Amino acid sequence: MPISPDIPVSEHFRITPIQKDALKKLGVHTLEDLLYHFPVRYGDTAEARSISSLKKGDAVAIFGKITHLKATKGFKTKMTMATATVEDESGTIQCIWFNQPYIAKMTPEGALVRIEGKVSQRRSKGKEVRSIESETKIGSDPSSEALGHSIPFTTNTTPRKEAFASSSSMRAKAIVGEEPVFVEPDNAKLYFSNPKIELIDKLPVGVGDSLFGTDGESHTLYPVYPESRGISSLWMYHSLQKLFKTGILDALEDPIPADILKKYNLPGIKTACIWMHAPQKHDDALSARKRFSFQEIFMIQLGRQQARKLYEQYPSFVLETDMGHVHEFIRRFPFQATDAQKRAIETIVGDMSREQPMSRLLEGDVGSGKTAVAAATAYAVMNARLQIAYMCPTEILATQHFESFIQYFSYMPIRIALITGSGCRVFPSKVNPKSWTDISRSQLLKWVADGSIAAVIGTQALIQKSVKFKRLAYAIIDEQHRFGIGQRKRLVQKNMEHGNALAPHLLSMTATPIPRTLALTIYGDLDLTILDQSPAGRKPIITELVLPDKRSETYEKIRRELADGRQLYVICPRIDEPDPDKEAAVIAKSVKEEAARLSRSVFPEYEVGILHGKMKPHEKDRAMADFKSGKINILCATSVVEVGVNVPNATVIIIEGAERFGLAQLHQLRGRVMRSAHQAYCYAFTETNSAKSIERLTALATAKNGFELAELDLTQRGAGELSGLRQWGVSDVAMEALKNLKMVEAARNEAMKLIAEDTSLGKYPLLKKVVDRSAKESHFE
Repeated sequence: MPISPDIPVSEHFRITPIQKDALKKLGVHTLEDLLYHFPVRYGDTAEARSISSLKKGDAVAIFGKITHLKATKGFKTKMTMATATVEDESGTIQCIWFNQPYIAKMTPEGALVRIEGKVSQRRSKGKEVRSIESETKIGSDPSSEALGHSIPFTTNTTPRKEAFASSSSMRAKAIVGEEPVFVEPDNAKLYFSNPKIELIDKLPVGVGDSLFGTDGESHTLYPVYPESRGISSLWMYHSLQKLFKTGILDALEDPIPADILKKYNLPGIKTACIWMHAPQKHDDALSARKRFSFQEIFMIQLGRQQARKLYEQYPSFVLETDMGHVHEFIRRFPFQATDAQKRAIETIVGDMSREQPMSRLLEGDVGSGKTAVAAATAYAVMNARLQIAYMCPTEILATQHFESFIQYFSYMPIRIALITGSGCRVFPSKVNPKSWTDISRSQLLKWVADGSIAAVIGTQALIQKSVKFKRLAYAIIDEQHRFGIGQRKRLVQKNMEHGNALAPHLLSMTATPIPRTLALTIYGDLDLTILDQSPAGRKPIITELVLPDKRSETYEKIRRELADGRQLYVICPRIDEPDPDKEAAVIAKSVKEEAARLSRSVFPEYEVGILHGKMKPHEKDRAMADFKSGKINILCATSVVEVGVNVPNATVIIIEGAERFGLAQLHQLRGRVMRSAHQAYCYAFTETNSAKSIERLTALATAKNGFELAELDLTQRGAGELSGLRQWGVSDVAMEALKNLKMVEAARNEAMKLIAEDTSLGKYPLLKKVVDRSAKESHFE
């Protein structure tokens, strides 16, 4: 039966339960997944060293002939291992692979190999050369038993023949029971521990020609793969080489149309796989990575453009809005609207005048006034006696927006509701028309269904099936990145669920800095509007990186701000202190302990409160209410306050363990104190000595705004670090493409053309299969 890419890896290769779990963690289930498990980098054997030149600590590659292969166990530890000797013209060195005895079985005696790893050294001098089965104890190093192997453990710089004669003599003495032989030279202590090994047909030109009699050429690049416990880069390499010999590449179908490949000079799928896993030169590897980067971005764009096209096929509510009334509403703001806000409002209201439903992303830096834009555009909808839904990621934020909408719309004869997992509220209250009241969930659902409530603000509770709208015309999603595509889809389909064929207009909002290439990719189905101005009178925040020796000085600066009536946030990475027995090495401030310390010895004259995710909803509400009213001067919290929390009088924030947070999150956190005309301060406290972390945190202090910070963050990161953005549903290879605006725009343009011609992808069954599968696997959450 011909081999198929859909075959599970476990059916083609003999793997252990540990290896099966490791492959699952790496996302490798089928043979096709294995082919798409790409190297993170490539080593270059052109920089290979001779054995005689090695010294402790070197991270190097060597070439040679491998002999004396043996699979064995340690005498005391019973640890399984493989040992071998590698020789070149200059000498020999031993290699040890712990918990990998299969190395000795899968490697032919006398084969030519490339060995790559770090050179280690024995801890003690003059240890006996014994059989590996005899008891040998060398410190606490797990390699100590293997170092007594009967093969002489030496990197010998004497002529090769003499070295082997001496070696044979020592081995013979050890075996027949004569007096133990001691190996004294310092260079006799070097070895490779768990090196990577690659079988090669020929040595690179100039390496070992006279010793091994080869004059052929070989490629100098070798792949280094992501690993997991039980699956090494070496296992990946050998498995893929075996897989190539089965002819599986002939069974692969190229999902990218041939004309697009030709237009952008991209290699076909078969060639790209070979160049990705076994490149002859760097240009081949780069070309393959370019192809697969384009492929993934192209597939995401196809999915997004298809979703947009299908959504636009539904009719929507056509609003003929008098902008004069909207401008009158804007003049009620307690601040002067920026030009950017006015442009955004006019654009969104203009979108709502079309028959097709709007799909727009409003991206604005922290404090740029997105909520005011949402309120003004919601006014246009509610003034037409239609309903809006406003979904937020947290109860704190939902409650805050509920209160903001009350302030914006209290003069209008409309009802505004809040629905969360903790309960429901409605404004106005019959008892007190200027305030809200708690109501039962059943009563709220009844009023939403009959259209009595104009605006419903809530958490994910909004998308439950029991929530039915009479005429939902406008769906607003705050902090879009906190929700998956499926959640967004359920909200905008609320009307269709209950027999209403009209689709609501959609506005997604985010304050998280997003590089332009990422926004074009992840939100490819949304039109983009950017708020690039801050309200008048706002001063740029002063951000300082604080090292341990500057803490006391910084506390005095903060004390002066508190004395002037301002308030302080203190953000900690964790809620409780770590278990000293389990996490002795972890240094991370906790909310509870830091609040107690600040109250006891730093700011004893001020009231300190706490806020974290494990508190009950009513406890969170009370803590925020006390902080807003000024009853609490210092709020010690986790990153639960990251999004949207608005306390204008809080102008100072301390972020403990700043190196533990991402740049985007740090920017969001400092946005909590950019809410008034007072000067704001952010102090990033760090305990790290890492130059890389210091450089990253310095960027936080120097970047002018969140957009600049986002681009800088993307530029600074390597492919491995970018995997932290897997929440977007994008692989490391595709993340590399996000540094290339031209590639992203090319993929987007090709996807838009193709979907415009064939929305269902009926002419491209393979593309349809890949896009449908990607939609199921990628949640962008």
